[in-house]
Amino acid sequence: MAELAAPAVRDWDFPRGTASVLLMLGFAEDHGVPAEKLLAGTPREALTGPEKQVDARQELAVVRALVAHTGGGDDLALELGRRYRVTTFGIFGFACISSPTMRDAMLFALRYLDLSFTFSIPHVELDSRGIGLVLDDSRVPADVARFLVLRDLAAIHTVMKDLLPEISVRGLEFGFPAPASVKSYVDIFGVAPRFGADRNRASFDPALLTMPLPQANEQTVALCAAQCDALVARSRERSGISQLVRERLVRLGGVDAGMAEVARQLAVSPRTLRRRLTEAGTGYRQLVDEVRQTLAEELLDTGALSVEDVALRLGYAEASSFIYAFKRWTGMTPAAYARRSAPRARPGR
Repeated sequence: MAELAAPAVRDWDFPRGTASVLLMLGFAEDHGVPAEKLLAGTPREALTGPEKQVDARQELAVVRALVAHTGGGDDLALELGRRYRVTTFGIFGFACISSPTMRDAMLFALRYLDLSFTFSIPHVELDSRGIGLVLDDSRVPADVARFLVLRDLAAIHTVMKDLLPEISVRGLEFGFPAPASVKSYVDIFGVAPRFGADRNRASFDPALLTMPLPQANEQTVALCAAQCDALVARSRERSGISQLVRERLVRLGGVDAGMAEVARQLAVSPRTLRRRLTEAGTGYRQLVDEVRQTLAEELLDTGALSVEDVALRLGYAEASSFIYAFKRWTGMTPAAYARRSAPRARPGR
């Protein structure tokens, strides 16, 4: 087995544009769920505009709210994935359309993966079975992992069909248990999947790699690549302050030291810190919640601590306050989360 190319990022926790969140809001409304139920107080207008950016965990919160309000079954995840067209990805998608071959488009997509909306990290490999598109969900929270694997794969497949309508899936396997019906899988991918596999993988004919794309234009790709470089650089610069705040909160075990103290440690004024976090599409309270949620999930995953112990370690005076916060983050209680994630080993989280 040979990896065609490594993705530019190895984790889903990268900042992203707002197109995916806006798409999910429209999808929710089409299924009778008001957009406000997914936004947790954020005005919809705050997400509109080409320069707008959200933290990955903000998008994850929207995913969780969508699952909570719709049931989040396999059919729904696949239907949502099909809403992601190549045009959803802006200049990144335009570059893929303009690539000379499917191989070039894949390499471009992996190189600029942090301009996408994926949570399951894709790897492209070549072996005796053909081209394998593997989706790594080992770092995706267990409560939405199945939903996001299906959404992400359906989205990737839809975009590939936009680039080259004649492509077809040769084989499909998933690491999770089989559903009651595989009709929606067959309708979208054209094959019945195998379940209970050791990973999530879609197989394609190796001839796919050299197929020319109908709208290929190398000059356009070069222009798009320059713009994508600038977007990635700007995104990473803006998100750097968020990571610095997270690191300090993690060192404190998720205990909130206060914005003034964190600003002092970063040698900036609280006003400057607040402004820079706003530019990065987040805020201090959101980062405190994100760090606490991540630590809470990791502590609950161990199975060694009670809910009360986890609450105490995260700085909550009462377990009831922690339970309320955790339910707001994930849509379930800590006890329900622990039961749901227990059967699934998740290395690296």
